[in-house]
Amino acid sequence: MIFEIVILAMIAAFLGLRLYSVLGQRAEHEEESIPTRFDPTKQVAPPPAAPKNEDGAQAETNVREFPGVMPAVERGVREISAADRRFEIIGFLEGAKAAYGMVLEAFWNGDRETLKELCDDDVYQSFDSAITMREEAGETLDNTLIRIEEAVIDRASLDGTMARVAVRFVADIAAVTRDKDGNMIAGSLDDAIETRDVWTFMRDVNSANPNWLLDETDEG
Repeated sequence: MIFEIVILAMIAAFLGLRLYSVLGQRAEHEEESIPTRFDPTKQVAPPPAAPKNEDGAQAETNVREFPGVMPAVERGVREISAADRRFEIIGFLEGAKAAYGMVLEAFWNGDRETLKELCDDDVYQSFDSAITMREEAGETLDNTLIRIEEAVIDRASLDGTMARVAVRFVADIAAVTRDKDGNMIAGSLDDAIETRDVWTFMRDVNSANPNWLLDETDEG
């Protein structure tokens, strides 16, 4: 009986050693690293260094794009943008189109107060003189801005802290002039006329006032 117990114990010990051997090898195999797409143990090449300026300073890498700007005026636009980080092409052009409509409406209606807010002194004086001549003749304008077909930057410059941006407008306007009795003496309400203007807006980039003033008007 004792002999049989010893034999059974020896068999159990032998099976235990075999089981341990198998499990141990499997555990060691499972602990091996499995290669993946990103292996933190591998050497990763550092990203390329950002370009430096001539003085060795790190150059700005997040250069902003200026959609719709002609290469000839891109330099001026970039200079203004560097001096005024709030300057943004699309927003500026939307504001310029709004100002274009407001100035025309104010001029047609003889609204000197609005013109004075939107224009610099020289441009305001020109509008004021034209309104005065119209009033003295007893004439009124019955004009309508139908649509702005195009508004693109024609010129851009930064002189010290004074930024100037010229915008070329192509618009359709129905223009009618009436005499003091309300009779139509020029123009037509049915036929819109294509007009081309180049308006220059200016702003001191150091000013807390974000508004641009109309600095110059030319036919385009």
